[in-house]
Amino acid sequence: MTEQPGVPSNPPAPSGQDDLAAVARLVEAYDTIRTELSRVIVGQDQVIEEVLIAMFASGHVILEGVPGLAKTLMVSALARQLSLSFSRVQFTPDLMPADITGTEVIEEDRGTGARSLRFVKGPIFANVVLADEINRTPPKTQAALLEAMQEHQVTAAGFPHKLPQPFFVLATQNPIEQEGTYPLPEAQLDRFMFKVLVDYPSEDEEFQIIKQTTAPQDLKLNRTLNAREVLALQDTVRRVPCADHVMRYAMRLTRGTRVDTGDVVKVVADYVAWGAGPRASQNLVLAGKARAILQGRYHVSMDDISAVAKPVLRHRILTNFNAEADGVRSDDIVDKLIEALAPAGGGAMDESMAARVFATEPAPE
Repeated sequence: MTEQPGVPSNPPAPSGQDDLAAVARLVEAYDTIRTELSRVIVGQDQVIEEVLIAMFASGHVILEGVPGLAKTLMVSALARQLSLSFSRVQFTPDLMPADITGTEVIEEDRGTGARSLRFVKGPIFANVVLADEINRTPPKTQAALLEAMQEHQVTAAGFPHKLPQPFFVLATQNPIEQEGTYPLPEAQLDRFMFKVLVDYPSEDEEFQIIKQTTAPQDLKLNRTLNAREVLALQDTVRRVPCADHVMRYAMRLTRGTRVDTGDVVKVVADYVAWGAGPRASQNLVLAGKARAILQGRYHVSMDDISAVAKPVLRHRILTNFNAEADGVRSDDIVDKLIEALAPAGGGAMDESMAARVFATEPAPE
């Protein structure tokens, strides 16, 4: 395991009291962050919740929505509030990989005349990187993010350069302007924990937006956490217990999206070309842990997994032509999968019933 900069290599094991205190701290910070963001962002409560779940679960996020819905403002405001370094990259068709990762330049010592190479860090060397309109740049440049997102490092001229911790990539893309855009390859989409849909505000919310943004304002967000505290809280999230039957439920949701695993639900057989891989199951569990702890619970329930299923799976389910023709979206397929895993007689499945069902039944092959 690689050592994170600024973090002790062998931190002392936390006690149960430490964990409880960390949970209380995270819940308090979560409430404060949402309250502070509401001063500059009107509405979008679910979007903010999903972004925070991903951040505390150490995941990256794609924000998809039409222009003017405060996606960029939300990301920059969140970075300021968490006292994290922030960098914005505007993706364009002529952007090159070195424009993101950095490049080596030749330096000459004025005293001796000796020349040497020095690596000049690019904008990716920040805690929060906003990849604005990521689908406007070719795959070669999009791929420059892959190593950074997975390994938290950049390799230049054969030498690795560690990124600051914590590290998040929050990418935005516009779903309506498809001409001149380059859809992200599936391999890169899979590196994003969540795909969050940013929708239009309600009528009352839009009125508040107009009222708030057309009047004089000098809003300063109060700092809530710093980088070290965010890292500590991410570690707390990973220590949240998750029962075997809850993990198996997350696994069956993922495996249920694959058309070649035998007995699949009809909507998958009819409309899915490719399903989600194992990384989806891992992200379901991690996001479920983060959601549980943000609500003050130190255990993961099946409801937590179901609540994060759409943002985790919607960009990992590749639909076929029939789905496009019939207007079936990946979110509809996730709904049907959750419904298919519910009790046969209807009604809600409590944890004891779930433990019996998902601990004894094997996942479909």
